[in-house]
Amino acid sequence: MTVLITGATRGIGAGLATHYRAAGRPVIGTGRSKGAEIRLDVTQPSDHAAMAKRLQGQAIDLLICNAGVYLDQGDDLEGGYTADVWAQTFAANVTGVFLTVQAMLPNLRASAAPKIAIISSQMGSDTTAPGGSYIYRASKAAALNLGRNLATDLSGEIPVGIYHPGWVQTDMGSAAADISVAESVAGLVARFDALTHANTGCFETWDGRTHPF
Repeated sequence: MTVLITGATRGIGAGLATHYRAAGRPVIGTGRSKGAEIRLDVTQPSDHAAMAKRLQGQAIDLLICNAGVYLDQGDDLEGGYTADVWAQTFAANVTGVFLTVQAMLPNLRASAAPKIAIISSQMGSDTTAPGGSYIYRASKAAALNLGRNLATDLSGEIPVGIYHPGWVQTDMGSAAADISVAESVAGLVARFDALTHANTGCFETWDGRTHPF
């Protein structure tokens, strides 16, 4: 099973890459840094085109759309949340996911049992709205909506799951977060394994609970 992971050079993405490699699975890790197997800024269509050309004809069994940013952390309602941050965040967290799926569709279709996993967040849930982090919350809600619609359009062909990875001890999540990268990764891998055509479009937490939309 060949796995392609976006944002694989740090945090949860790096943890997922390490897990699958240790299990003997071929992993293609993308990222903006030089340490990635494929240089991919998910906001740049030219990077997606280059990746598609490089991987032409190679089957991808599991596409994990993990790359994302949280640029409005700590912003205040009165003076924060600038238009530029809105644009940057949606380019990475929403458009970037769509462009990745679009670029890799031929590779997924070359697999006998392809899957798409989108890392969203409980912060994208319409049911849970504690305020703040407006840009990040809106982008993750859009990523959730994107995943649900992809599940419809790819129904019977490629199952799509959307996942909350937990509040994880990464640079984004901070040292005060609830769970370690290893705990999040173990749970997410189990969710990806359980993804089928029967539960496509699911929105689940890392530990297997159905999350309200």
